[in-house]
Amino acid sequence: MINSVIRRIKKSDKIGYLMSLPYLVSFALFIAFPLGFSFILIFHKWNIITPMRWVGLKNFYRLFHDVEFLRAIYNTLIFLVIHIPLQIVFALLIAVLLNQKIKLRGFFRAVYFMPVIVSGVVITILWQQLYSYETGLLNLMLTSLGLPRIPWINDPSWAMPSIAIMATWKNVGLYIVLFLVGLQNIPAYLYESAELDGASAWQKFRYITVPALNSTMVLVVILSTIGGFSLFIEPFVMTGGGPMNSTLSAMLYIYNQAFYFGHMGYAATLGFFFAFIIFVVVLIQKRIVENK
Repeated sequence: MINSVIRRIKKSDKIGYLMSLPYLVSFALFIAFPLGFSFILIFHKWNIITPMRWVGLKNFYRLFHDVEFLRAIYNTLIFLVIHIPLQIVFALLIAVLLNQKIKLRGFFRAVYFMPVIVSGVVITILWQQLYSYETGLLNLMLTSLGLPRIPWINDPSWAMPSIAIMATWKNVGLYIVLFLVGLQNIPAYLYESAELDGASAWQKFRYITVPALNSTMVLVVILSTIGGFSLFIEPFVMTGGGPMNSTLSAMLYIYNQAFYFGHMGYAATLGFFFAFIIFVVVLIQKRIVENK
C-alpha cells in the first residue's frame, strides 16, 4: 500500500517537472543566461567582434565619472516628475467618470484602452507628426486661434514635457482599468452612509474613494515609475535624444553605448547600476505612498 502511494507521488512529480520544463528552458535561455553573461561583461571590455578583455573595475570608474550618463538620469527623472502625476490624475478622473452609469460606457472604456495595445513606434510617429513645427495639427490649431507656434520637440525646454504628454496619452488606458477595478471593489454602503450624513461629492471622493484606492495607487505609482525609467522608444524614434541631449533617457544612453559605440561591457555596467536605482526609487515610493 505504502509503496504504491510512493510510486504515484514519484510519477506525479515527473509529470509536474515535465509540464514545467518549457518554462524552465525559456527562463534559462532568455533570463538566467543573459543576466549571468551581463554580469560577466561588467568586468570586461567587449565590442562583439573582438574577444573579451578583462578590465576589472574600470567600467565602474568610468561610470562614476560619466557626466553624460548623469545627464541621461536627470532627463529621465524630469520625465518621471511630469509623467507620473499626469498619469495618476487623468487615469483616476477618467476611471471615476467611466465608473458611472452612462451610455456607451463599454465603448468608451475600449477607446481609452486602445492606445495601450497599439505599437509604441506607431504612436510615436503619429505624435511626431502632431508635434511638427510647420505642419503639425497642434500648431495649426494654435495659429488658427492667433497664437504663436510652439517648438514641441525642437526646443530643449519643451521636448521632454512633450514626450511626457505623449507617453501619458498612450499608457493612461492601462491605469484606467486598474483604477476601475479598485473603484468597483469599494463597498456601496460607504457612499450611502456618507450621503445620509450630508457629504458632498468632493468629500466622498476625498474621504472614501482615495483612501480605499490606496493599494491600487501604490501599484499604479510603481508601474508608472518602472515604465518611466524604461523610456526608450519615444526619444529614440522622435528626437534621437535631442535637441542638445534634452531627451536623452538613461535607457537610450545604455543602448547607444552597447549598439552604437560597441561598449558592451560598459553598457552592462550601466544597466546593472540603473536597475539598482530603479529598485531603490520604487522602494522609497512604495513606503511614501503607503504611509500617506
